[in-house]
Amino acid sequence: MASDSADFRHDGEDISEQAQFSGSSSSEHLPLDATTSISLAASSKSKEKKSSQTQAVQVEAFEVVDPEKDQRPVEASSPPPDGGLRAWLVVLGSSLVSLATFGIVNAYGAFSDEYQHTRLSNYSPTLVSMIGSIQVFLLYFLGAFSGSIFDAVGPRYMIPASGLICSFAMFMLSITKPQQIYQVYLTQSILFNIGGAFGFFPSVSVIAQWFKFRLAYAMGFVIASAGLGGIIFPSMIRQLVPKIGFGWTVRIIAFIVLFCFTVATLTIRSRRPTKPLPPFKSILAFTAWRDRRFVVFAIGAFFNIFSMFPVFFSIGAYGIATDNTEGAYLLIILSATTIVGRVLPNFLADKIGRFNTIAFSTTVAAIFSLSLWFTADGKEGNTIAFAAVYGFFSGPLFSLMPPCIAYITPVDRVGGRIGMLFAFLSFAGLAGSPLGGLFLNGGETVPHFKNLILYTGCIGLFGSAMLIAARFTINRKLWAAV
Repeated sequence: MASDSADFRHDGEDISEQAQFSGSSSSEHLPLDATTSISLAASSKSKEKKSSQTQAVQVEAFEVVDPEKDQRPVEASSPPPDGGLRAWLVVLGSSLVSLATFGIVNAYGAFSDEYQHTRLSNYSPTLVSMIGSIQVFLLYFLGAFSGSIFDAVGPRYMIPASGLICSFAMFMLSITKPQQIYQVYLTQSILFNIGGAFGFFPSVSVIAQWFKFRLAYAMGFVIASAGLGGIIFPSMIRQLVPKIGFGWTVRIIAFIVLFCFTVATLTIRSRRPTKPLPPFKSILAFTAWRDRRFVVFAIGAFFNIFSMFPVFFSIGAYGIATDNTEGAYLLIILSATTIVGRVLPNFLADKIGRFNTIAFSTTVAAIFSLSLWFTADGKEGNTIAFAAVYGFFSGPLFSLMPPCIAYITPVDRVGGRIGMLFAFLSFAGLAGSPLGGLFLNGGETVPHFKNLILYTGCIGLFGSAMLIAARFTINRKLWAAV
């Protein structure tokens, strides 16, 4: 029993205990003269250290502080504070960026319903679904660049620039003409997500500079805000479009985006000094693919993303096709439980292991898809239950991917590696929804949806198996908190 308990902890703790044990045992077996000389040397070094600290304090006492330079970042060698007002303000700002970028991407199901039934009704469902797929692709793919740029220059200029681009894109979307799909592609798919990528990834990566042991918990709030956007923005679209029209509804969303980025610009701060940008050929963190742990984890995440996005984008259409009273709000129900699923499991992940949590949750999500949703047959209660359960267990995939990468990555390369992971996942986001949409080209009926459910569920199970393999690649002990 004691050995199991000892195994269920992080690797770093075991190493530190071994170091302490070896240090104490070696000193016990030294001769008396050697022990005395070591004590004298340690005493001499202690006096020198105190003297240097005293001189440093005296120098700082007479140093004139420049107000602009006083906000310089803390040195990289300083450990993360793991809390405090400053750290939680960074979490607040990062959460607002997540809400204003990925939150809108998560709300595409509501945009898609509006496009298919009114504004872009002349186009096929596959072409309309490509708007959302390109959103995910660009937001993820450009992370490979924005993550490495953040590692060099920090968030100071990236966050406000991202906010301006995203706000402008939404204002332009509000004046697009009906049945002009290319205008929606240019504004919502391309321009918005170019700006979003250079705000979202810095806001996620900076959390690792402020938290270590509570990183997954803090990151959960940031990623959960994207799920909150999946509630707020679809509700606004469904309630406001019939009253004030599509244009003014999107303009209100644009003002919300502008407000979120304004607060984020004032609250997000880096703890690392800036450094020159690396050469363009070195800006992508290709060295991550030399790490076997990263490779196996990335493959598992890829197939899970491939299976989950078709569910997110089609759950609303499933409710409408089965004529359920609450069917149109299935996406909101799913997004609401996703928020809980992105925070509560993360709190446990800091205790029982991030890789353990993400592998378990994705496996359960795939099982419920193949069982509860497949057998729902359009029944309202079963479908709502599936949306709630699937939202909760799919949530940890998105909130724990960055903390998992931070677990196996030096802190000065976290941004680049997170960006490289999401760039790889962008191809899953690009292909997953259109391929899933092919199952519905014959008609949005329950039998066609069952084919889609089998397709996504089996792919999700394979992805979960790869995440389990990644966990055992890091530590083969069954009860280790990895």
